[in-house]
Amino acid sequence: MLHKILDFFLHLDVHLGVMIDQYGVWIYAILFLIIFVETGLVIMPFLPGDSLLFAAGLFAAQDNVLNIWLLLILLWIAAVLGDTVNYFIGKFAGNKVLNWKIKGKQMVNPKYMDKTHHFFEKHGAKTIVIARFVPIVRTFAPFVAGVGEMHYGRFISYNIIGGTAWILLLTLAGYWFGNYEIVKNNFEKVILGIILISVLPIIIEFVKAKWKKKSV
Repeated sequence: MLHKILDFFLHLDVHLGVMIDQYGVWIYAILFLIIFVETGLVIMPFLPGDSLLFAAGLFAAQDNVLNIWLLLILLWIAAVLGDTVNYFIGKFAGNKVLNWKIKGKQMVNPKYMDKTHHFFEKHGAKTIVIARFVPIVRTFAPFVAGVGEMHYGRFISYNIIGGTAWILLLTLAGYWFGNYEIVKNNFEKVILGIILISVLPIIIEFVKAKWKKKSV
């Protein structure tokens, strides 16, 4: 399973190309659904987010395989709507969701919740914006905001700002660099770079935590 997930991430250009050929105009709905689920359902934090946006932008740059404006609008709606749904799930059913189990194991990993709580302690409400660029934390941040009953007016403001920045930066990066041969020929390395940059904040926080424990 891990191998299949990794293969999907690294060869996202190939898989997305096949999906575009197979589903045609329905690819917009599929991309919308993936982004919505990744941001809207706390039990699905492992779906490709950053790399998918970059790859979608790349295909939009290639002979208008995808319409960049339609893509940006739909993905933006999916991102903002996903965080909003996640917020209300946390607000009205947070404790129940945290106790969901499959074969005796919690569906929501407590470690991810702890990391997200740490982000909130450090960055406050701005976590909703910052988390957009951090895999896993991105999925848990609106849920934790809902559980903590952050004022909705404040939440939706940060939600819109973060969602807009995330969609525009990643999708347009793929669109602008998509026609460069060096990007096309080294797509796997580019995706690995995006993933590495995305998880860098988590790695830094982990190293800091370990360093503090050793210092104590």
